[in-house]
Amino acid sequence: MLSRTHRFHGLNSLSFAYRHGQVVRGPELALKYSLNKRRQTYRVAVVVSKKVDKSAVVRNRIRRRVYEAFRTLDSTVSQPYDLIFTVFSSQVATMPMPELQQQIRKRLRQASAI
Repeated sequence: MLSRTHRFHGLNSLSFAYRHGQVVRGPELALKYSLNKRRQTYRVAVVVSKKVDKSAVVRNRIRRRVYEAFRTLDSTVSQPYDLIFTVFSSQVATMPMPELQQQIRKRLRQASAI
């Protein structure tokens, strides 16, 4: 689990990133990112809609998997980015972890966050 300093708190913090961020899309997930000069570290959120899967158990599993895949790469993020991963496919729940890490790494490289 990510430490408290690297997580979003409250709706207004997410809305700032949604308003000022840019998007990098992939087939299963997208990354919305913005450089936040008012912070000292990065923040990460994972958004999984009910359209992906109706079951809260599966949505939470997807969310935990994406957080864990990002946690292995978090030492490479040095600037204070606001990062929001939006998941589009329920395939993420059963995808092998190395493939998920590769997709997240690819989105972070496209965003120039690593």
